[in-house]
Amino acid sequence: MNKQQVPVIREIAAIFWLGFFMAISFMEAPLKFTAPGITIVQGVQIGRIVFGVLNKCEWGLLLIVLCTCLFSRPRALVMFCVFVVCIILLGETFWLLPMLDARATQYIAGHQQQDTDMHWWYIILEILKVPTLFIIGWKEVTGGWRKLTIA
Repeated sequence: MNKQQVPVIREIAAIFWLGFFMAISFMEAPLKFTAPGITIVQGVQIGRIVFGVLNKCEWGLLLIVLCTCLFSRPRALVMFCVFVVCIILLGETFWLLPMLDARATQYIAGHQQQDTDMHWWYIILEILKVPTLFIIGWKEVTGGWRKLTIA
């Protein structure tokens, strides 16, 4: 692999990540509650599994992006966006998702939950990921996708 191919890998990983999490967060999550025969409790149980796996996949994609930054330093704006997406993922993994998971566990066990803003925080962070990952995946590309030459 030559040094020109490394940014392409970063761009592909970021765009794949963008599509992957958008499909789950903005489509699967709300739609599962409209499926016939699926109760809210079952939807919450499915959500716990899906978002746990999504989080692990996001860490894998972030690792790819970070590794490409070591081999080919991106522009300042892209580096800033990589930093931002790292902070978002850290916040989701170690603060927000554990709190949401604890609430989901209590809900599944039949305990009444008080309203909180935690889901709104998750939605805001997911919305912030959209332009951030788009910039990582597109900003370095001048005039469209680079030509990838395979040696």
